[in-house]
Amino acid sequence: MKKLFSILFIIPLLCFSQQIIPTPEKLILTNQEFKFKSDLYITSHPKSSKIVNYIADFLEPVINLKHKEKQSNILELQINKSLKSINDEGYFLTIRKKKITIEAKTEAGLFYGVQSLLQLLPKEVYAKKNTSLNGYVLQTMQVKDQPKYSWRGLMLDSGRQYQSPDFIKRFLDQMAMLKLNVFHWHLTEGQGWRIEIKKYPKLTSIGSKVASGPQQQGYYTQEEIKAIVNYAADRHIRVVPEIDLPGHSEAALNAYPEFSCFNEAPKSVMSFSSTIFCGGKPETYTFIKSVLDEVCELFPSEYIHLGGDEAPKNNWDRCNKCQQKIEEEKLKDSHDLQLYFSTELANYLKTKNKKAVFWGDVVYEKGGPLPDNSIIQWWNYRRHKTKGLNNAIAQGHEVICNSNYYTYLNFPVTPWSKYKTSRTFDVKDIYNHNPSHIDNPDPLIKGMSAALWTDWHVTEEMIDQRLFPRIYALSEQMWHKGDLIPFEKFYELMQSKYPLLNAMKINYGPALKTETPKDYKWD
Repeated sequence: MKKLFSILFIIPLLCFSQQIIPTPEKLILTNQEFKFKSDLYITSHPKSSKIVNYIADFLEPVINLKHKEKQSNILELQINKSLKSINDEGYFLTIRKKKITIEAKTEAGLFYGVQSLLQLLPKEVYAKKNTSLNGYVLQTMQVKDQPKYSWRGLMLDSGRQYQSPDFIKRFLDQMAMLKLNVFHWHLTEGQGWRIEIKKYPKLTSIGSKVASGPQQQGYYTQEEIKAIVNYAADRHIRVVPEIDLPGHSEAALNAYPEFSCFNEAPKSVMSFSSTIFCGGKPETYTFIKSVLDEVCELFPSEYIHLGGDEAPKNNWDRCNKCQQKIEEEKLKDSHDLQLYFSTELANYLKTKNKKAVFWGDVVYEKGGPLPDNSIIQWWNYRRHKTKGLNNAIAQGHEVICNSNYYTYLNFPVTPWSKYKTSRTFDVKDIYNHNPSHIDNPDPLIKGMSAALWTDWHVTEEMIDQRLFPRIYALSEQMWHKGDLIPFEKFYELMQSKYPLLNAMKINYGPALKTETPKDYKWD
């Protein structure tokens, strides 16, 4: 309670236009002002050149940036590996009368300190308009900040709906602003295979075009993927690709039906199908491992997501080769076969010094243990409550909390299409009742994530209003270390960021059910 009281004491003193989301661990105001002049002098650590370039992108339209020693109007960026009271992503931000200092142990921490500073500046900075920062005043302060979780994720479903590379980069900019550091990129789905694999060109020549919607045609070339990965890295975001297996594979099996149980292409790609990758054919494993070879080359991330969710076993139960594999490996049933399938691929990733991420479906039933490089993403709270979370921890696996209750941002604030009242939620629901937000997490809980699926033709222009402003509450829960501030205070703070969203041309939706107009449209 002592920590909570100190936060509550500080917040009423601070003008909301000069506050930060996610809220820092500690913020103390002092009684002076830093007043910008026409020039701002940057001094920086030699390793922070990319961050300086990032700052310049924001500030050059509003102020003259100069790189030389000066006695006043200074922005100082320091990396100090000996700092002891913050973790590797933490930072200190100190605003004095003549100098602003950001100090961190790593480049990542320095970057997050920059994000906090940018939020204190006027909205024109985010609009990147040619205006002047000259005369703008910041209240002096001392900020100590560090994240609660090392994994702060946001998933975008590009499998059901394709988004352009420019849109993806815009999405990454939004993540950076909120200090999210894992872009979980869902690249394969029944409705589309979106990643170029040179060894298997039909995955894109056929698999990227199996659905009929206006934004369901397309894929990312390997060069486009490399550019996006580099863009994310400059914002200290790791890109974790998802190749969903063995289910959700209709697009791939339209291209290569020989890797299904009965050498048949799925009859439909628009709903769940029993036509999944065959778990009994050796050639299936050869195919997938070859795909993973190219995926691992494209994505430097330590993690590769292998899906594992919602894989109907109807065909496996009828398939002679699957049943033969179950007998050969002394497995109990088709669920055990999926564990064998997942283990085979996780072990293959281990040879490449990669870790495998799986949806929680793989730990719902008892079976052989997964390899020690397996991470579980807990999601199906609506059906299984905490079963996936508890089973994963009991088996000693690290866990990412991503329950489909209040972290699935495709669910609207008010009923829409197939998402009825039971699947609606607003900012207040997230903030007060999100099961993924755990006050005293088990050490095996690696972090938390949110997901934006694109079911029901959620196209590019519909994403902003699903993401904002609710992502503010989720970023707060992923980052803020300690007790959360009361919802009423957070809500006021969040509303103060609407001018910033307007400046960035983000078409945000309503925050609360009670403030949603009756005729509001989600499409």
